[in-house]
Amino acid sequence: MRIAALDDDALQLELIQRATAAMGHMCHTYQNGTTLLKALRRETFDLLIVDWELPDIPGPEIVRWVRENLGAELPILFVTHRREERDIVEGLGSGADDFMVKPVRVGELTARVTALLRRAYPAATQSVLEFGRYRFFPDARALEVDGQRVELKNREYDLALFLFQNMGRLLSRDHLREIIWGQNSDVMSRSLDTHISRLRTLLDLRPANGYIVSAIYGVGYRFEAVAPLPTSSVPN
Repeated sequence: MRIAALDDDALQLELIQRATAAMGHMCHTYQNGTTLLKALRRETFDLLIVDWELPDIPGPEIVRWVRENLGAELPILFVTHRREERDIVEGLGSGADDFMVKPVRVGELTARVTALLRRAYPAATQSVLEFGRYRFFPDARALEVDGQRVELKNREYDLALFLFQNMGRLLSRDHLREIIWGQNSDVMSRSLDTHISRLRTLLDLRPANGYIVSAIYGVGYRFEAVAPLPTSSVPN
């Protein structure tokens, strides 16, 4: 998963980054709210970890902006020195999903992050995933369409599974590249475009079959389920 952590304390960010990396996640760090909000306008993440007291914008204001502009689906965890009941009420009331008091304990952070991601993305933990004609077997890294095995290369399979698991979400190019090629990969943008194009062909992703992949200019891609066209409307 791709995580963004916001804290003005570099040591706290390093701790959070190490802890989430040990869980297998990629964590991008920010030391002020302005920089994070700028990133959120062009990037996508699976989870936000937000401090309260920041040099420019209070944490609750950041959370309210996220809820107003990015919706209710993105899980948000407050990690803060504030511990009074009124703080917890305000933090959760601003739109956060969970509240954790500093000092950060790695075991607790791991448990809270795991619980938030499990609730937000339940499909990521299932052993068999079915989406209409498409059936994924993550343990075997296999995909069937209408009961027939489709042969995909490793990254093609990873990308296909990730798109289906995140159906309807706008995913930035960097998000997709990091998930499929790794955080330190310098893979060129056209490699992602080529993989998307191949999946459109290999999986026959078109409105007639109920799924489309749309390029969102300046951001990335969105994979969506659509109402299949009536048979009479499908060209021969």
